[in-house]
Amino acid sequence: QLQASGGGLVQAGGSLRLSCAASGRTFSTYNMAWFRQAPGKEREFVAGISWTGGRSRYADSVKGRFTMSRDNAKNTVYLQMNSLQPEDTAVYYCARERLTQRLTIPLSGPEYGYWGQGTLVTVSS
Repeated sequence: QLQASGGGLVQAGGSLRLSCAASGRTFSTYNMAWFRQAPGKEREFVAGISWTGGRSRYADSVKGRFTMSRDNAKNTVYLQMNSLQPEDTAVYYCARERLTQRLTIPLSGPEYGYWGQGTLVTVSS
């Protein structure tokens, strides 16, 4: 089970940090990711991190502004979001990959088998 939190309302240029807490003893063996879905748009990949925490990948739209990290001792992943813009407004979902200990971090939603409930991020201009 994944529980996302940390969303809220922020002005353009501001920052937020999202958290996603996972239950279970195998969290540290799965790649994790954040996706988002804006109103009227399809869900899109935002960031992903390897199961070791040593590798990450980002959507071009957030590179240099967002940073994903994980704390395997706490079964938690984070998404630090800086320089937020109105186009970042969306519901953000954390997700766990279906397969364990994969070497690559997939971009596609169907590769992820478990999803959190989502947390709303609203950026005002």
